[in-house]
Amino acid sequence: MRLQHYLGGLENLGPVNFFDKKVFMAEWEKRIFGIHTVMMAESTHLAHALPKYPIAQVPTTFKETWTWASLRTGAESMQPFEYFKYRYYEKWLMGISQFFVDRGYVAAEDLATLTEHYRANPDAPLPEQPNPALKEQVVRYLHHGDSGLRAPIAPVRFAVGDTVCVADPEAADHTRLPGFLRNKMGTVSEVYPGAFEYFVSTGPDGLTGPQHVYCVSFDASDIWGTDKSEPNTVIYADLFDAYLKPAH
Repeated sequence: MRLQHYLGGLENLGPVNFFDKKVFMAEWEKRIFGIHTVMMAESTHLAHALPKYPIAQVPTTFKETWTWASLRTGAESMQPFEYFKYRYYEKWLMGISQFFVDRGYVAAEDLATLTEHYRANPDAPLPEQPNPALKEQVVRYLHHGDSGLRAPIAPVRFAVGDTVCVADPEAADHTRLPGFLRNKMGTVSEVYPGAFEYFVSTGPDGLTGPQHVYCVSFDASDIWGTDKSEPNTVIYADLFDAYLKPAH
């Protein structure tokens, strides 16, 4: 991931302080979370997720794949200094809005016009389009979610206790590999049963299709050096098979 998403090992950042004690700091943030949830509940990938949903029968004009990976890809594509200028749900808003513009669901000009309208008239009613069947699907999704668990299509390459080396694949727009672990040596501490699919291919870094997932432990001093690590500190990371290679 890019700089702004994995700050491990960077010096002189100071302590991390969390000043926001509420989940939502403003009412509009709840709406953005709701829009994202509805998009996931309508996503075409649910047809082959667990549990399988009859997504083709849901009455919606949204015919896209939208997962947490889609949201993260938008955030990670931001220039780091721009990223730190905005609040958490502001970044969600930007990513979702750009997605709808890029896919042709709304024109950028129309979105700008509507934005100015509601800024000038904050109490103006929002458009209402009741869709009971879609609401039923969203409620079902909230109760059951979706899982990337799949039957393994390849044998497990590593066992508990094996020493492994983290790969250094070509950078992608979105990845699940922490940058500070690239080329580091670790020990497999757990092999999760089954295989997992990330729903969205990350392209050049190899995260495509169902893969085994391992919990790998690292001595913090091996990652950041003894002078920048607390003694006896172990870092654990869940890593897809594509991100690991034999230690030799």
